[in-house]
Amino acid sequence: MALEKFAQSQPLTMGVELELQLVSLSDFDLVAASPDMLELLGRAPFPGNVTPEITESMIEINSSVHTHHGELLKELREIRDTLLRAGDRLNVGVCGGGTHPFQQWSQRKIFSKPRFREVSALYGYLAKQFTVFGQHVHIGCGSGDEALFLLHALNRYIPHFIALSSSSPFLQGSDTQFNSARLNSVFAFPLSGRAPFLLSWEAFERDYFTRMENTGIVRSMKDFYWDLRPKPEYGTIELRVCDTPLTVERAAALACYLQALCRHLLERNEPPPQEDDYLVYNYNRFQACRFGLDGTLVHPQTHETISLREDILTTLRHLEPHARALGSEAALEHLYNETHTGSDAAFLRAAHEEAGSTEGIVDAALRRFREDFPV
Repeated sequence: MALEKFAQSQPLTMGVELELQLVSLSDFDLVAASPDMLELLGRAPFPGNVTPEITESMIEINSSVHTHHGELLKELREIRDTLLRAGDRLNVGVCGGGTHPFQQWSQRKIFSKPRFREVSALYGYLAKQFTVFGQHVHIGCGSGDEALFLLHALNRYIPHFIALSSSSPFLQGSDTQFNSARLNSVFAFPLSGRAPFLLSWEAFERDYFTRMENTGIVRSMKDFYWDLRPKPEYGTIELRVCDTPLTVERAAALACYLQALCRHLLERNEPPPQEDDYLVYNYNRFQACRFGLDGTLVHPQTHETISLREDILTTLRHLEPHARALGSEAALEHLYNETHTGSDAAFLRAAHEEAGSTEGIVDAALRRFREDFPV
């Protein structure tokens, strides 16, 4: 099918998707509970939207479209509370985190949906190994050209979002020594990575998408697992590198950070993006995945080596006027504090050290997700 027309969208609106873990409360392993959860949640109005994910041990929630931090956070809390009440009725735990620390991929069950069955048939065991959990953030764009500009202008900030959201240090029962091991599962897919360097929507459709479609490899933008991709049907760009945080408060803060960055970049006071920016892209992304806030970056245009933590702090300070204009000061303050106190990955490692078991990691994640939940 032809590439969809880029829909009209109010610039700088935002929406959040969260992939969440469904956990047995008896042994803390993942449990194939999404069919029962979806059936129960479908009986009454849901504050956002809830959908299945590729395996039955996962569930995805989607917020509505928002412009302000307070509204987004309020809805995410309502969604969380609705999920937790449903989980309590089914005796199923719900939590964040980019990976489950000890689940075995071979035990997962593909959700019965045509697209998921197609993905499983094409990618084999990679489909079940894709039982990892991410946060996606959509930002509204005024046009396809604006979307592609933002997509490439944001390339230098991708490590910020990886480090700030990192919550997947454990996998298959072991500490991976990565802060975000989840992204290694995404990199295994052949259409992952980054979008081609094109700044015109017309050129993107003619010179890239149509040619890819003619190869028979892709049919829609869903077939691309890029770190950032345009979503023409929504009129947005979609950031896909974040692990699912342990709290909805952090999820809302990350979305507002992206919103403020886009507002800043649209002022076009920074040097425009160029193809050579991507020379250091994979290295910087690796540093954020491996070392989190303690990583280092190579600036894509000056080639200066800088501390990732200091780069985030400098950027947060620079974005303060945009946060005031957007009403997201509290969101950026949340991330400022995290940059000093530590990421979710650090919290999970501390939970493992205290409990002495990977089950203790899941227990800590479950309790963190329930914070402030009315009993």
